[in-house]
Amino acid sequence: MQRELLLFEKGGPENTDATLQAARRRAEQLSVGKVILATSTGETALKALTAFEGTDVRIVAVTLHAGLWEVYERPDPEKVKAAMAAGVQFLTSTHTLMGNVEAAIRDKFGGLPPAELIAHTYYTFCQGMKVAVEVAVMAVDAGLAAAGEEVIAVGGTGRGADTAIVLQATDSTNFFALKVREVIAMPR
Repeated sequence: MQRELLLFEKGGPENTDATLQAARRRAEQLSVGKVILATSTGETALKALTAFEGTDVRIVAVTLHAGLWEVYERPDPEKVKAAMAAGVQFLTSTHTLMGNVEAAIRDKFGGLPPAELIAHTYYTFCQGMKVAVEVAVMAVDAGLAAAGEEVIAVGGTGRGADTAIVLQATDSTNFFALKVREVIAMPR
């Protein structure tokens, strides 16, 4: 099988539109019905609505958990409201790989928790790879995607989207059943 892989010279929000367009093309080719994406403010969710306009693809938008809003960025209520009105489902919950109880233990006592070791392994691809995997697992944990369902997961470096993958989703309890099937887009 041969297929397109979109590689960016560097990661960042300037790649969002191209990443979402590549994700749309692959969703149409594979008949994937769900895209799970990371969004801090809701901006990426709104861009995804534009990119997937005219399709039956459902969009699940995962935000940073509330404990990180002051450190990074909180959802913009107007953007979230607009995206939800157009059918996007939003999820705000504890992160599977980073920013959870294990991070609190690391900060207080030191060491590298197992979940962060997994996260740093995904970082060897790019930050968006870790984020894409993490938001997919979070969505299954919340019942917004089914274990075993093939979805497209989208993440990024900081803001926006620069990574898109096809994966067989799973919940955090069965994390190692997750299978990354394809890379659609990522920074080099």
